[in-house]
Amino acid sequence: MGANLSGKASDFDGSCSPVRPQLGDIPESYVALVLTHLDPTEICNLARLNMAFHSASSADFIWASKLPQNYRDITEKVLDEPKLLNSQMKDIYARLCRPNPFDGGTKECWLDKKTGEVCLSISSKGLTITGIDDRRYWNHISSEDSRFQTVAYLQQTWWFEVDGQLEFPFPAGTYSLFFRVQLGQSTRRLGRRVCNPEHVHGWDIKPVRFQLTTSDGQRSVSQCHLDSSLGTWVNYHAGDFVVEKNCSKSSTKIKFSMTQIDCTHTKGGLCLDSVLVCPSSIGKSIS
Repeated sequence: MGANLSGKASDFDGSCSPVRPQLGDIPESYVALVLTHLDPTEICNLARLNMAFHSASSADFIWASKLPQNYRDITEKVLDEPKLLNSQMKDIYARLCRPNPFDGGTKECWLDKKTGEVCLSISSKGLTITGIDDRRYWNHISSEDSRFQTVAYLQQTWWFEVDGQLEFPFPAGTYSLFFRVQLGQSTRRLGRRVCNPEHVHGWDIKPVRFQLTTSDGQRSVSQCHLDSSLGTWVNYHAGDFVVEKNCSKSSTKIKFSMTQIDCTHTKGGLCLDSVLVCPSSIGKSIS
C-alpha cells in the first residue's frame, strides 16, 4: 500500500495536506542572482518581503554591478572619506546617491537612485560671471528654489556672459548640460510664492548663445530666446558630450558658456541658479 503514495511524509503537514513552498524557502543565493537583474529601487522594495530577500539584497556583487565602473575615482574626487571604500557595496551606493557637495560647496554630485548614473550640479557661485562683483549689476540672493540656497540675480547689464569649466571622472556615456534660469525674482508673500517682474527686459530682442566644448575636441553651439514666462525655472540645453569607454579611466574636461553680448541694448531681471550635467537619458525628461 505504501508504494501507491504519491509523496513522502515530509511533504505533508499534520492534516495530511501537501505543504506548499514559501518565498522563504528559496535559497538565498538564487534570490541574489534574481536581484542582479533588477534596478536598485526594485531591489530595496523586494528586500522588505522577508529575511531571505533582505539578506540577499546586501550581497556585494549585486551592488557592484549597479555602481559606475570608476566609482572609486568618483568617491575620491567628491568625498574626503577614504574608509568608505572599505564598506559594503550597498553602503557605498547609498552614500553616493546623496547630494555630495565638493569644491567648497559650489558643486554637488550624486548617483541617480534608479540607474546609478552620475549627475552633477554647479552653483552660480561656481561659475565665472562678468560683473558679478559690481552690485549695480549683479547680486547673490537667497532662494528656496535652489539646491544651493542661493542664486545670482541680474538687475541690468549691457554685456551678459557666464562661463564655467569642470574636470571630472565621468563614467562612459552620453551627457547633457543645462543652464537653470528664471526671468523675474521669486519671493514669499503670506506663505505664497510670487514673482517680481521688476528689471525684466531685453531678452526678447536678441537670442542667448550657448556653447559647450570638451578637451577631446567635441563642440556644441546653439542659441534661443529665453522663455518669457515669469517666475518659471527653465533648463536651457547647452549641448551634449560623449565619454568613451577608453576615456572613462581619466577625467574629462569641459568648458561651457551662456552669453548675450550685443551691446545695442540692456537686459536684466534674470536669476541664474546653476548648471546641471546629467546623462542624456535623464536630460530628455527635464528639457
